[in-house]
Amino acid sequence: MNERQEGMNYAPKGKPNPVVKPNEFVFAAIGLDHGHIGGQCNGLIEAGATLKYIYDTDKEKLDHYLKMFPQAKAANSEEEILADKEVKLVTSANIACERQPLGVRVLAAGKDYFTDKAPMTTLKQLEEAKEMVQKTGLKYAVYYSERLHVESAVFAGELIAQGAIGKVVQTIGLGPHRLSADRRPPWFFEREQYGGILCDIGSHQIEQFLYFTGAKDAEILSANIENYNNPKYPGLDDFGDATLRGDNGTMGYFRVDWFTPDGLSTWGDGRTMILGTDGYIELRKYVDIARHKGGSHVYLVNKEGEKHFNVEGQVGYPFFGQLILDCINRTEHAMTQTHAFKAAELCIKAQMIAEKAKNIVRKY
Repeated sequence: MNERQEGMNYAPKGKPNPVVKPNEFVFAAIGLDHGHIGGQCNGLIEAGATLKYIYDTDKEKLDHYLKMFPQAKAANSEEEILADKEVKLVTSANIACERQPLGVRVLAAGKDYFTDKAPMTTLKQLEEAKEMVQKTGLKYAVYYSERLHVESAVFAGELIAQGAIGKVVQTIGLGPHRLSADRRPPWFFEREQYGGILCDIGSHQIEQFLYFTGAKDAEILSANIENYNNPKYPGLDDFGDATLRGDNGTMGYFRVDWFTPDGLSTWGDGRTMILGTDGYIELRKYVDIARHKGGSHVYLVNKEGEKHFNVEGQVGYPFFGQLILDCINRTEHAMTQTHAFKAAELCIKAQMIAEKAKNIVRKY
């Protein structure tokens, strides 16, 4: 490390503590179709929330998560949870096209909602969700995990807020995933159900573009999808990319795919590059191939020099505590509703543009 590196005053702020006492904020989980539900529940529990119920019609899934969260009990029905006044929030990771209908029912029951991404799959569902939020004043929160539950991404936000790279002008996101087709449920390969690759895993990338650049809206300049290597699953997009221009003049490009090779030590080599007027940041979120074990690597270059941070276990995930307090205090510190819905809108529009280019007809 040279003298310029030693003089850099950027460091993680430290892990957040629980924000509530046991039983002070009670939640339930409905719909266990995607493994993200484990992360959603863990994040809330670590922030102090109490998981009271778990419910799914699939007994195998239900038993699996009851073992993971033995403090919870199996609900007899969705209605049992929605009728329980002690439950303040419902979290879900059900089939993508079913997330919005459940969310509408949850809000109608007077509870906040926290869903996996993508939070809906059509613009019609988006408008219905907006109307319900406006009517009830409740939250329709979204688990954009590749920023919210990744310490390197949390730290990148801190660096940007501190002015470490000046004004952000562009982001590049790479979101490769391992397909593991034999372990995927049938709905995963049905476009109408999972929403398409840009709507699904592309939602992570669009949300990060909006967050890191500070853009409130964006135009989709180009969007593409392909099925290069999976003819057995004609409804699957195994590749997608898009270019965006933010309403503040910033630019973004991302690529998502299902081509993670078997030799990689994790499910995907997710990376984010953030260019600023005074420097740049690279996040190697889950692996730093052939160099460092584990993820949460942050590379920063600016006028003060070059710096590598490994922030694993040092930053934590403040979103979850902020969300709990937002639900209690009716504030918007974790993520604004406008931001959550704008990311959803843009990923649906990107998928629509890409499908139109391929002459895929689908009702949105």
